[in-house]
Amino acid sequence: MIPTAPFGRTGHDSTRVIFGAAALGAMRQPRADAVLELLLEFGINHIDCAASYGDAELRLAPWLARHRARFFLATKTGDRTGDGARASLERSLERMAVDQIDLIQLHNLTDEEGWQTAFAPGGAVDALADARERGLVRFIGVTGHGSRVAAMHVRSLERFAFDSVLLPYNFSMMSQPQYAADFEALVSLCEQRGVAVQTIKAIARRRWRADDPSPRYSWYEPLRDPDAIRNAVRFVLARPGLFLDSSSDATLLRGVLEAASEKPADVPDAGLARDIHQHAIEPLFAPGLDGI
Repeated sequence: MIPTAPFGRTGHDSTRVIFGAAALGAMRQPRADAVLELLLEFGINHIDCAASYGDAELRLAPWLARHRARFFLATKTGDRTGDGARASLERSLERMAVDQIDLIQLHNLTDEEGWQTAFAPGGAVDALADARERGLVRFIGVTGHGSRVAAMHVRSLERFAFDSVLLPYNFSMMSQPQYAADFEALVSLCEQRGVAVQTIKAIARRRWRADDPSPRYSWYEPLRDPDAIRNAVRFVLARPGLFLDSSSDATLLRGVLEAASEKPADVPDAGLARDIHQHAIEPLFAPGLDGI
């Protein structure tokens, strides 16, 4: 079973692996149901979805009808205006056939124009705060990609008391001094304020190469070597307080969950450096390489 930890100040103890429901986006219902059964097998109790994840919210709906009480349910909106965010949230409630979402997150809030719109009077932040007051959501978070995301999250937390943040975290990303410094500053602030820290791209290998014919179940190429996956998962979970959102490549879900079920152990930097060399691992994000 996957260990749990307090999810910030929400009062919920979430499994340290959170199911990334992007994996369901292009699936038919029978396949999605089979993937979701893994959550019961490993005791996962937290699901992270988004309005933009294809049909993922629709795939969750019949399953949530049977298991809603077992899960902390999160989704995201990419809209920055108040009207847009409000409509997005209402669609998510309808698509998942639920009356309330535990956590609504502003999706990838990293660009200046979008940030200004979201925080403007009557913008997305105000709309989600109003939805919380009306009981449609319980908590509000912010997510992001890119090399500047940690610094942007710090800025966002100075403007609004978000309950959670989400951003990339793996050995190759943390090998970049500026990203590592920004990440540590963010985590320190989150610890002070009781903000949950979710991490993504744990098992990322690199961006797809144009001549690679492999099936693509995520926008980046993931690791597939079991030992490298185990090391990558352990790198995240060896650090107390961090949560790992699983990959959109559902073929790797069992391996991630099995690795997370093992007793957490530090992975020597030498071993992680060896994986980078052996598997040609590259940071997904760096200055000048932030677009998806």
